[in-house]
Amino acid sequence: MDERLKKDIQSATLEKLIKHLDARKDVQNIDLMNLAGFCRNCLSRWYREEAEKKGIKNFRY
Repeated sequence: MDERLKKDIQSATLEKLIKHLDARKDVQNIDLMNLAGFCRNCLSRWYREEAEKKGIKNFRY
């Protein structure tokens, strides 16, 4: 698998995760932290950090 295809698949998967979490407001941060080891805030921070690496400031998703 080439790098571009890999990134496309990862991107689509992340989009699905974000949409799923957005639709499932009943899943609380504490649930994610206990079960998955990350929370919605972590995901948001990771997004911002990666955007900043690309020179994008004030990134909001």
